[in-house]
Amino acid sequence: MADRFKHDAPVLVIGLGRFGAATAGQLDRLGRDVLAVDDSAVLVQKWSERVTHAVQADATSLEALRQIGAQQFSIAVCAVGSSVEASVLIAANLVDLGIPQIWAKAISKSHGTILERIGVNHVVFPEAQAGERLAHLVSGRLLDFIEFDDDFALVKMIPPKPIRGLNLTESGLRRKYNVTVVGVKSPDRPFTYATEKTVITDQDLIIVSGTESDIERFASLEF
Repeated sequence: MADRFKHDAPVLVIGLGRFGAATAGQLDRLGRDVLAVDDSAVLVQKWSERVTHAVQADATSLEALRQIGAQQFSIAVCAVGSSVEASVLIAANLVDLGIPQIWAKAISKSHGTILERIGVNHVVFPEAQAGERLAHLVSGRLLDFIEFDDDFALVKMIPPKPIRGLNLTESGLRRKYNVTVVGVKSPDRPFTYATEKTVITDQDLIIVSGTESDIERFASLEF
């Protein structure tokens, strides 16, 4: 699906709360043209010099969106989450305008289900995802955690004792723990791709991929 859209296509961001503002700001830093929309004059004024364009409009109105040219965008983000009704109305308007790629923030599972049913391509749960990520980090053994679909995850962690001082073939990592070390960072060096001959030391940090359950089992080994 990504091939259908230019990597530098302009993005319509509706809602300039914390999530929407962070999205619009990061897109701008990545060099993307952004049209940020909010019904608050204060927020629009605040962001008018930080993104390509910022306009005040009521995005729950289909006509208002047409007037600002929303139908010309191929990518839109509905970042409104405080009001489920407003979020659904805005998302429905974006679908009616024929915008092919729509991302929307959801604050609950039922909210996300409604958004999917009306035609939103990508539903995100920022609060829930942040909470899940934090739960994996509080043990202190995982330094960073990213979960993908189908329970697959990528983590940054300190290497457990059973694999230190051995190359990745000798450690039997995949056979014993069903995880893969994809990158290694030694002190004062950048991350490098791991190979079967890479030797892990107690000074290294490693990037590990695998299912969430396998990674948690691997992270529970003696440190």
